[in-house]
Amino acid sequence: MSSEDLVQNIQSWLEEEGLNPKAQEDERTEGHWLLRYPPGPHGHMFAVVKPKGRDLVAVSSFTRVDLGQQQEMTLHIKEDIESWLEWLHDMRLTLTGSGVDWAIHVGSAGDSGTGPLQAFNVSLPIWLDGLSKNELMQSMRRLWLAKLALIHDIKHHHGPGIGQPGPVDDLEKKRKKSSSKTPTGEQVETDESGSFGSGFDPSEWV
Repeated sequence: MSSEDLVQNIQSWLEEEGLNPKAQEDERTEGHWLLRYPPGPHGHMFAVVKPKGRDLVAVSSFTRVDLGQQQEMTLHIKEDIESWLEWLHDMRLTLTGSGVDWAIHVGSAGDSGTGPLQAFNVSLPIWLDGLSKNELMQSMRRLWLAKLALIHDIKHHHGPGIGQPGPVDDLEKKRKKSSSKTPTGEQVETDESGSFGSGFDPSEWV
């Protein structure tokens, strides 16, 4: 299958499922789309990327933890650091058990030696010899369920939040670092609204 046919197939599959994919200009990729899954206003932002020079398609989604939830986490850290570290360990096990690739962003260490969970990313590669509409949609579904498990646990232990995305120290450090160099690509900003928010660079997850 030619690169052009592959990109057209992915675009068609996403459109057929009502996901309204938005093609992105990205010289590092053969195809790059942003979309909401599940479809509708309450879906979360996902990226589907076919990198140049790679025989895979990457699907990923980034989640920022609500400011109010981060503040609750900070209180829990001060009150009982051991319980906090145990909870954070359980979240890592939850993500690992979900069968997806993941990364978490924990706030800069304070007096306690750790900060709140600020964001997390989930992703899955699909190699081209196994790529199909079913595999693409099932990958998105697995990532969505992995996100939901963490989101529900965060709300259960740290409240519903205040509807405002909290800071992500790692992203701020990256922006400051990139601003001091000649930019090689633009930061992609997304908005997931509600308790979970925006901001990721897809190249970081591919």
